[in-house]
Amino acid sequence: MKRSLLLVLIVSLLLTMLLGCQKAEEVVDEVKEGVEEIVEEVKEEVEEKPGELQYLSVATGGTGGTYYPLGGAIAVILNESDIGVQATAQATGASVENVTLVSDGEAEIAFVQNDVVFYAVNGVETYEGQDKVENIAGIATLYPEVVQIIATKESGISSVSDLAGKRVAVGAPGSGTEVNARQILAEYGLVYDDLAKADYLSFNEATDNMKNKQIDASFITGAIPTSAVAELAQTTEIVVLNVEEDKIKSLAEKYPFYTPVTIPAGSYKGQEADVVSPAVMAMLIVPKDMDEELVYNIVKNMFERRQIIVDTHKRGEDITLETALDGMSIDLHPGAQRYYDEMGIKAN
Repeated sequence: MKRSLLLVLIVSLLLTMLLGCQKAEEVVDEVKEGVEEIVEEVKEEVEEKPGELQYLSVATGGTGGTYYPLGGAIAVILNESDIGVQATAQATGASVENVTLVSDGEAEIAFVQNDVVFYAVNGVETYEGQDKVENIAGIATLYPEVVQIIATKESGISSVSDLAGKRVAVGAPGSGTEVNARQILAEYGLVYDDLAKADYLSFNEATDNMKNKQIDASFITGAIPTSAVAELAQTTEIVVLNVEEDKIKSLAEKYPFYTPVTIPAGSYKGQEADVVSPAVMAMLIVPKDMDEELVYNIVKNMFERRQIIVDTHKRGEDITLETALDGMSIDLHPGAQRYYDEMGIKAN
């Protein structure tokens, strides 16, 4: 504003001089010189002025799962990192929906399961017959996500086979949990039609329905412990179902991302013995065309300020730089690759 006023004053002065019979050429030269000086000063001020914040949406999952609090922690890290972004965690239907959100440009960072994103990029399994999803890249793998099959003790369910004829929550629409549920049931020769009812519910909806005796069991893919399950166990007697290791082995032969994981006794109230169940890896994706420098800074700050994630959720302890490429199932973004190269981190 001051520069504009100064320009007006200079021009007015020079015009006055012109009217005072000063030579026209001299006036033009003086005006040109004055204007050029002001333009240069304004240009310097504009270049020094920081640009506007870039808004980033972090697509997570249901509020009763692990993605949501961890997404909130990552948003805090980015907002405090002075890299010109304003990040917000967004509750979603999780993996399958998140792949769509990122590929369609409606989210910039997303939590997904490494199996689901592999299917999306390669156009197989869940994405059979669909166009391959191309505009996504990985930036880090995070921690094992265990497929937890939870039943009410009152239901009498003690094995996966017992789910036949029962009311079962199989995960939210567009979630990796639903994919896991369908694949594991198939190992036992079951499809959704063999259930009394297959309900597509989020973690919180599933556990609320179990409390209210509207369903008998739930598939919940998440870190141990998952808050929705822990809260359920405080008021309802539950059973955590074991998945036989030969079933997990058979599952992994078809879908190589599955690995057996032990859910330790005492993970939930009333769970008196260790339970084995299949697990996949949680990971983060971004658009493939996201700015390389921005991705570099996202990854750098996430690991350098990792303690914020650890303080937010117990699973934050599993998120380490050393394991950030374990189970990476799609191409790595160049910005993330640059950071890992600098830190000497290589895929196993």
